[in-house]
Amino acid sequence: MATFGSFSLLIALALAAYNLLAGTVALRLIATGQPARISPERLADTARRAGIAGFWAVTAAAFALVWAVFTNDFSITYIVEHSNRALPGLYKFSALWSGQEGSLLLWACLLGTYGFILRLRHKTDVKLYAYAGTILAAVQVFFLLILNFAAPPFSLIKGAIPDDGNGLNPLLQYPEMVVHPPMLYLGYVGFSVPFAFALGALMMRYPGEKWIKITRTWTMVTWMFLTCGIFMGMHWAYAVLGWGGYWGWDPVENASFMPWLTGTAFLHSVMMQERRGMMKSWNVWLIFSTFLLTMLGTLLTRAGLVSSVHAFAQSSIGTWFIVFMGIVLAVCIFTYLYQRGHLKTEHHLESLVSRESSFLFNNLVLLTACFVILWGTLFPIISEYVQGTKVTVGAPFYNRVAVPIGLFLLFLTGVGPLLPWRATSFKSIQRNFVAPVIALWATVIVCLAAGVRPWSDGAFSAGNFYSLVAFSVGAAVFTAILSEFLRGAAVIARQTGRNLLSATWLLTRRNQRRYGGYLVHIGVVVVIAGLAGAAFNRNVEGEMGVHDQMHIGPYTLVCTGFTQDSNADYDSEYALLNVMRGGKVLFQMTPEKRAYHLGTGDQPQTMVAIHSVPGWDLYLVYEGMNPDTGQPIIKAFLNPLVSWIWAGVMIMVMGTFVALAPSLNPATAALRAPAPRSVTAEAALKGEHS
Repeated sequence: MATFGSFSLLIALALAAYNLLAGTVALRLIATGQPARISPERLADTARRAGIAGFWAVTAAAFALVWAVFTNDFSITYIVEHSNRALPGLYKFSALWSGQEGSLLLWACLLGTYGFILRLRHKTDVKLYAYAGTILAAVQVFFLLILNFAAPPFSLIKGAIPDDGNGLNPLLQYPEMVVHPPMLYLGYVGFSVPFAFALGALMMRYPGEKWIKITRTWTMVTWMFLTCGIFMGMHWAYAVLGWGGYWGWDPVENASFMPWLTGTAFLHSVMMQERRGMMKSWNVWLIFSTFLLTMLGTLLTRAGLVSSVHAFAQSSIGTWFIVFMGIVLAVCIFTYLYQRGHLKTEHHLESLVSRESSFLFNNLVLLTACFVILWGTLFPIISEYVQGTKVTVGAPFYNRVAVPIGLFLLFLTGVGPLLPWRATSFKSIQRNFVAPVIALWATVIVCLAAGVRPWSDGAFSAGNFYSLVAFSVGAAVFTAILSEFLRGAAVIARQTGRNLLSATWLLTRRNQRRYGGYLVHIGVVVVIAGLAGAAFNRNVEGEMGVHDQMHIGPYTLVCTGFTQDSNADYDSEYALLNVMRGGKVLFQMTPEKRAYHLGTGDQPQTMVAIHSVPGWDLYLVYEGMNPDTGQPIIKAFLNPLVSWIWAGVMIMVMGTFVALAPSLNPATAALRAPAPRSVTAEAALKGEHS
């Protein structure tokens, strides 16, 4: 399979190169109108077909690597380093992205898949899709050059072929890791598509905002994949690493978060371009920056520039990425300067109290957060280059800066829906803000009564204060969004005779993009409420022999014994703990310590035991034996509202699906309504104020 895989990558490179060169020549001939021996349209079509064939070639290479893993082909160096015979079949798939070469192959394969779908849809707009396909081919050429010459996944082992491999990193032997990396990559790679459309539209001076409408679905799907990937990574860190948290501002975590921030800003600001013809240059640079940040994230992970549990070892491919990013940036700057006259705004901001201004502030806050995280992530690299010593920026720095920014962003999330486009009267604004303000202060009172206070032991507590703000502002935002649903639904119910639930459904179906976006915002509120619970985390640690007890929150933990198990992949030791409350045994939890049998020697791995209820998580870690006393050590955490984070993500995904679905046809809506509607009801159905 090594020969087949290597040959497939060479063929894929040749096809991508032809796609790039032939596509560039064809588009140039079409733009200049110069006569040619071959029809430019025919040449462009051959380039498109080469791109489709390239997808099959790179997919064949990925299949060859997976096949080599499952057949234990230890003649291939990559298989020796990342798999072994005892590895369960489920995790053999993970070997594809567990190493640098395989992860780059996955990137190329996913990029080929996106390009394949794009080229099949070329009749939507032949010329724009030809530009986008050619730009994607250029990105694919870069990755295939690395795979063929700098980091080949099918290089053969020198000397005798070993009987077994070193095995998969124990951190990756968790069911979620079969899904999390591909999901994250789908988001990373997917932003190449809106980047290609934006750059292509600018190159060809594409009229109007049609390119945004064409790429809207691509961008939203990509954003959803990246969102799921980030939060699945958080859940993996929470369930596997055993430190009781889910986000440590790790450089590789930051690398995935930064393009999410700029991508989110892009999704908001393009509404201003569609609606008012504003922020055209801003939007182009937002998507350019998002693509470059995905490249930066890949560089940080693959080149070993930062220390992280997610990062690979030091590698020479960093130079390749730096050169490529420099070329991309130069092309973007040149194209923008050459075509900037095409990006003149059609309208200007009329009022600071308007939906346009809320989107603008939203963008500024998101970009400020991105810059802060970028600075903190790169600071160790910069300090080592300038001073010769690496100065690490830790979680306290990010929390001091990012948390207030996040809370202000949450505030803007609630303000935006309450403001109309252009300008409005103060009386109208005052009326819209009454219910959210009441909800805010009511939540403050409830939180204070429940003991959530901005001071602890007589001293000011920033964590408690931020949590109080998060809960109260979150309640106001939720109320503002809910009032938007109820206001429109009440009009429809009154005019059509439907019940409120049916009217809400019809309202959402008539403007799914708007109300799907509101659902996403509700999900964000739930996530932030879950994050705010971290200020009240509790933990206790101690040695526990048989029949010993440990108290945390409302629970009493009683150790009933320890047991061991063994299989071909690892040995394990369990702590058996009864969880009691009020003198009654509620359930048993079994935190585990594993020792994986790898070619490099046994490697320990913690398997956390978690019991979740809506109010909190009981989180137990078996840390092994105390070498001095021979007693087992148990660490217990009580983490409030963690399950809200995962619930909020599901709401965000659901809202994205709603926004992606086509809206109900106005004629169909009219046929379904049993009673005639007034102008007010018509406005509500059509989403006039969206």
